[in-house]
Amino acid sequence: MVYYPPQDPMRQQPQSPPPPYVPPKPATSHYLIDCLNQYTYVWLVNGEGFWFYPLTVEYGAVTGYRWNGTFWTFYGFDERFIETVACYPVPTLY
Repeated sequence: MVYYPPQDPMRQQPQSPPPPYVPPKPATSHYLIDCLNQYTYVWLVNGEGFWFYPLTVEYGAVTGYRWNGTFWTFYGFDERFIETVACYPVPTLY
């Protein structure tokens, strides 16, 4: 069974790479739902960490785009594997 990424124009992959650093691991976890459509660093319970651009959180599944070091790939996983996440607002010039 093949799962294709959503074609909704509001759910496109990011057009630029994530920040070039790993953010500090927060003492308390943010809710992933608060990080939708933002660059988010995810730490899994197995110790793995990666940049992720979450699009949906539903029925225990998280889908979005994962940065592999070169480009974004569509990715999905079980939210129970998440230890903590860090997402920060992107600074804008007003």
